[in-house]
Amino acid sequence: MRPGVSSRMLKREASIVNCERDRQDLRDRRVSQFEVLGSTFQQPRTSDLEPSPIPLASFLFRERRLAVLLVAFAIAGFAACERTPDQAPEAKKSVVADKLGVVHLTAEELARTVIEVAPVARGALLVPRQYTATVQANENELAEVTTLIRGRVEKVYVDVGQDVKKDALLALLHSTDLGVAEGTYLKSVARLHEAKLAYERAKDLYEQKVVSLAELQRREATMKTAQAETREARNRLELLGTPRQEVERLDREDTIKADVPLRAPFDGRVIMRNITRGEVVEMEQKLFTIADLSDVWVVGNVPEKDIQFIRKDQKVNVIVSAYPHAIIPGTITYVGDVLNPATRTMRLRVTVLNPNRLLKPEMFATVLVYAAATPDALTVPLEAVQNGPTGKMVFVQRGTNDFEMRMVKVGGEQGEMVTVLEGVSPGEQVVTKGSFVLKSEMERHKLEPTP
Repeated sequence: MRPGVSSRMLKREASIVNCERDRQDLRDRRVSQFEVLGSTFQQPRTSDLEPSPIPLASFLFRERRLAVLLVAFAIAGFAACERTPDQAPEAKKSVVADKLGVVHLTAEELARTVIEVAPVARGALLVPRQYTATVQANENELAEVTTLIRGRVEKVYVDVGQDVKKDALLALLHSTDLGVAEGTYLKSVARLHEAKLAYERAKDLYEQKVVSLAELQRREATMKTAQAETREARNRLELLGTPRQEVERLDREDTIKADVPLRAPFDGRVIMRNITRGEVVEMEQKLFTIADLSDVWVVGNVPEKDIQFIRKDQKVNVIVSAYPHAIIPGTITYVGDVLNPATRTMRLRVTVLNPNRLLKPEMFATVLVYAAATPDALTVPLEAVQNGPTGKMVFVQRGTNDFEMRMVKVGGEQGEMVTVLEGVSPGEQVVTKGSFVLKSEMERHKLEPTP
């Protein structure tokens, strides 16, 4: 083998040499035949002028037909030598493909290319509408812990971010006002006890005709007054936040403590603390904020033109800026009844489950409302659509090896799907994976898509 020359090139040179040799032999045979015919008619021999069983016209007709056949075979041989057997069928197929706008792949090309198809589907395609929003704590599960009496902070038991159970002790205050209220209660209890004894004694004396009825009635009235004062003192303790167990302790021990415990109203997490040991707190001061963040609110604003797409109990999706690739399902639980006159927007509230506490109050979020439905749209996978010479196009499978190029008019997108307004029919198989390879074949062969 010559250096730098492949075996394929040597085979092609050998094929060309053989074709040239065959053509030269064919020319030699045709020239010799023509010479024989010329010598027959130009120099007739004496024996040829004698009568022959075969007429001269018939002989001439056969000789001319033989010459024509030889010429036709020669032309066919020349054409066969100009192309190889592998190239001849492909040339014919390329012409057909060019006329029909079809990309044809041979069996070998199809084996090397990964082709996947998907049907053109008909159905509803929901287009999402996006609204900016913020994450907020569920106000139905939010509590501001305050004190009902002025006092000084003795001790703080919890901090921000700590989970607490219902009735857990948050802080302990010492209140002089509470001590006065407890002392008043104990005095009223003592007076009530005295009034009851006096009434019982007067009752016995009245039965013995020692005291008058008027005296009995006076002591009865004194007892009832003491009962009313005791009830008033007890109710005051309850209004100041004293639990029932503390009132029972007072009845049992007759000892003033003046301690005000601050307790958690329900299970939750401390998200705000505004209290320090030793400071004096007032009744209007917010000391703790307890929130149950197992579900949160996502509050946004809807433009006036989109109000028609919003309804209560509608299922929506939420995306927060902190987790941009996470889609969180939620439900619309409140739709505003009044528009904001300045922004011309309506308040929207979505309730979202938050079991892992990943959503924090004041996070930025986006509410996706799938409301504008197209009930009878044709959809194809987005990867099936390619940029054509005059717009968008797809490849429709026509048999095993043929793929028709089709110009289409596309509409809106949703995720990995896109609507097709014109160009395809329901049920047709469009190429998804491998469409870019077919586009490259189209550009290589200069084929035009089917309009």
